[in-house]
Amino acid sequence: MHLTISSYLIVWAVVGLVSLTQNPVCASATIDVYYAPEDQPIDRVVGLYAHATRYIYVSVYALTAPSVVKALVEAKRRGVDVRVITDRERLNDPKQHSAVNTLRLAGVPIRINRHEALMHLKQVVIDDAINTSGSANHTTSGNRYNDERLDVISDARLTAKAREKFLTMWNDHERFMIWTQ
Repeated sequence: MHLTISSYLIVWAVVGLVSLTQNPVCASATIDVYYAPEDQPIDRVVGLYAHATRYIYVSVYALTAPSVVKALVEAKRRGVDVRVITDRERLNDPKQHSAVNTLRLAGVPIRINRHEALMHLKQVVIDDAINTSGSANHTTSGNRYNDERLDVISDARLTAKAREKFLTMWNDHERFMIWTQ
């Protein structure tokens, strides 16, 4: 096919308009990537929890690491709004049950999925500034032994989107319910 100069300019203009309407990747975002076991990513999350001042919203499939439980309880005691969503089937694991119950007893509200699929999201949202994503659960194995990845994203727009997703799940009473044990 042979394009004339004017046809080429029209194609170029259409491509340019399409790219302008797409949401750009956040050029201002800072993304730090940590791999387990060498970077011990859950230790990074614990450090983030220690600096939270307003809220910590955790969506995680597995939560058994004592250091994470301690950091979340300490944040709650500092007056940080701490909330956790986790998978109901994981509560059959005694370590998970104990960890989540410790959080609940400290006043951290817990929601679990009531839908048949997994609540497999691994995301944390902190103070409108930071969110995390990746394959790493909040477990000792996920920190020290497994091949895992944790992305720590510092960007207000992406963090707002992550917060919206968490709050949508939190407020969806058909798919998620309060866990009382």
